[in-house]
Amino acid sequence: MATSMPAIIKLCSLLLLLVLVWGVFEQPKTCEGGESFACNPKDAATKDLPFCRATLPVQDRVRDLLGRLTLQEKVKLLVNTALPVPRLGIKGYEWWSEALHGVSNVGPGTKFGGVFPGATSFPQVITTAASFNASLWEAIGRVVSDEARAMYNGGVAGLTYWSPNVNILRDPRWGRAQETPGEDPTVVGRYAASYVRGLQGDDSNRLKVAACCKHFTAYDLDNWNGVDRFHFNARVSKQDMEDTFDVPFRMCVKEGKVASVMCSYNQVNGVPTCADPNLLKKTVRGAWRLDGYIVSDCDSVGVFYNSQHYTSTPEEAAAAAIKAGLDLDCGPFLAVHSEEAVNKGLLKEVDINNALVNTVTVQMRLGMFDGDRGSYARLGPKDVCSPPHQDLALEAAAQGIVLLKNHGPSLPLSTRRHRTVAVIGPNSDVTLTMIGNYAGVACGYTTPLQGLGNFARTIHQAGCADVACANDTLFQAAIDASREADASVLVMGLDQSIEAEFRDRAGLLLPGRQQDLISKVAAASKGPTILVLMSGGSIDVSFANNDPRIAGIVWAGYPGQAGGAAIARVLFGVTNPGGKLPMTWYPEEYLNNLAMTSMDMRSSPSKGYPGRTYRFYRGPVLYPFGHGLSYTKFVLSIAAGTAPTVVGIQLDGRHRASQNTTATIDSDNVKAIRVTHAKCNGVSVGFDVDVRNVGNRDGSHTLLVFSTPPAQDWAPHKQLVTFEKVYVPARAQRRLRINIHVCKSLSVVDRFGIRRIPMGQHNLHIGDLMHSVSLKPASSLGLGVIKS
Repeated sequence: MATSMPAIIKLCSLLLLLVLVWGVFEQPKTCEGGESFACNPKDAATKDLPFCRATLPVQDRVRDLLGRLTLQEKVKLLVNTALPVPRLGIKGYEWWSEALHGVSNVGPGTKFGGVFPGATSFPQVITTAASFNASLWEAIGRVVSDEARAMYNGGVAGLTYWSPNVNILRDPRWGRAQETPGEDPTVVGRYAASYVRGLQGDDSNRLKVAACCKHFTAYDLDNWNGVDRFHFNARVSKQDMEDTFDVPFRMCVKEGKVASVMCSYNQVNGVPTCADPNLLKKTVRGAWRLDGYIVSDCDSVGVFYNSQHYTSTPEEAAAAAIKAGLDLDCGPFLAVHSEEAVNKGLLKEVDINNALVNTVTVQMRLGMFDGDRGSYARLGPKDVCSPPHQDLALEAAAQGIVLLKNHGPSLPLSTRRHRTVAVIGPNSDVTLTMIGNYAGVACGYTTPLQGLGNFARTIHQAGCADVACANDTLFQAAIDASREADASVLVMGLDQSIEAEFRDRAGLLLPGRQQDLISKVAAASKGPTILVLMSGGSIDVSFANNDPRIAGIVWAGYPGQAGGAAIARVLFGVTNPGGKLPMTWYPEEYLNNLAMTSMDMRSSPSKGYPGRTYRFYRGPVLYPFGHGLSYTKFVLSIAAGTAPTVVGIQLDGRHRASQNTTATIDSDNVKAIRVTHAKCNGVSVGFDVDVRNVGNRDGSHTLLVFSTPPAQDWAPHKQLVTFEKVYVPARAQRRLRINIHVCKSLSVVDRFGIRRIPMGQHNLHIGDLMHSVSLKPASSLGLGVIKS
């Protein structure tokens, strides 16, 4: 999403004219608290119209409403700031609201103030993803939608939230890394489905709020080395599209049942995503069967006309977008040009009707045409920033914190031995930094300094004026504090001045002289030195990892309103850290000659191309994907007799194994069966894993299960197939049942973008354990699907 319209207006020379034209239209009067959006039971002229009858099927109500609208009224409903239709009792509506990690006021649909001064601000998504806890992700969604509904009831928010961001974190320099659930498609997709279910509720016919998965697709560059998102053409292979970029969106639509998908600014293989019928009509709505609407990123239609010059006239741009499958424009473009596109024969009115069917259906599923607040009418100010909600924000922050290094071990600190703590660093007493971007107004804050002050006497010195740390003016006071204290905690890292929307990083090192401050404090410190990092993207802190004087390193991401309390609880052992990195931490050298514009995921040794993410890169790393330490020790074992060694794959009966479309043979004679030709229902690899806590502290363990497929040069080196979070008390044991869907999780994608199941030995890695399972055509075993 665009942070502000002015930023795009500066870029697009004609957009100012469009905004001025838009200004002549009547601005919408939105419904105030207690008022109905439409079908007010007190309005005798409209309350009995068919579209207002909640007992009728939604499709009949939508058809009736559209039949009553003029073309001029219809085109003004194609944009985020939808105008009212007074003669039908319909008020204006602002579609653009945000709820990335709490109700946000980034979009114009939400306003804070009065009885709603703020909302619970959870950790930024990259931090929450590090918990690897799908039930937590859904719980956060439920809380956010409670608060959103409460604010809607109060007339200060909408019901359509353009969240979450489910783009893959392909390049560590991306400024929006913080918004994503990381680099693994399975994790990102599962996060998307979980968070969306929490937001939208569990009634398939009714929506609590309408979520939106964005930005479709291959969007992960904002502004790097003279290339920006408004002009970037992402060249993506069919293989990478199918097995990386599409995965989270497909899971969001098919498993999460999301009500909306947003197309992105960039082009993919020469076509703007918001004008590509293969992406929108054929894939999102056709193959995945989206039950909802497709919306543009803000002014994407204007961008592909004004900046990318994809069409010759604005009417052609409007027609291209709507005919490709776009239903709603964030921006004025479609309202300004769609009617003339119809007049010129570029569009038919039925094309506009088709778009409005999708948006109005979502509004009806939200209850906006029912004349009352429905089952969520009880929600109000008491349900925003409630103690249970704020407790969950603290719990989410604690679960997302990752212990990267613990030399000695030196952590946790002791309230008996470490009575005085020097708290140092530009992020040591911050508030807004902790909530990252796309945040709202938090209920309140606990900074790291305040959190640590609950466990020890603190001596506070910033050391750097800000994260840019341009000079050493404040160094000496920080060094002196470390000499006096029993322990030193440096809270360093990044903030939105370094990484943000439209601000990609140039490199991975700490800004300015932060490294110098850390090393000098560690050399002088009387007690252990602990480095706490706030960031969205990874940071090359090899120097600290290799310095024995730096006893511990903790990554907190952007931990939300309660971040300081969570950090302190981890450092002093109240919370046993259980987070795992959702992205690889690379050394700075990884970026040598690696352009952000290079979209290929797979490595190419002949070209010196290293590949991207743990799935395709085999070079040196600082910390691998999934890394994270604990204050206790877990031992894993596969329960005897529960893990199959052979699984048979049966064809669906319409295809024969000899057909080229079904099976392929590579140079190693490994057969791979096309997923669409296999009987996939019920074919899984299931086994039990015992997780034993052999330490003296209770803790949660994240069980990551990876698969290494049979050797093929187009397959990933390994891929995450499932993950589970389990709490295990000290000296206790818990058993987890693991089920791996063969067609979904053990398949790989060939060079032509076709998903296939490789026959042969798949090695499953469960922590330090490895279990091998052989997949074979069921016909070769003389049986149907078998497991042995």
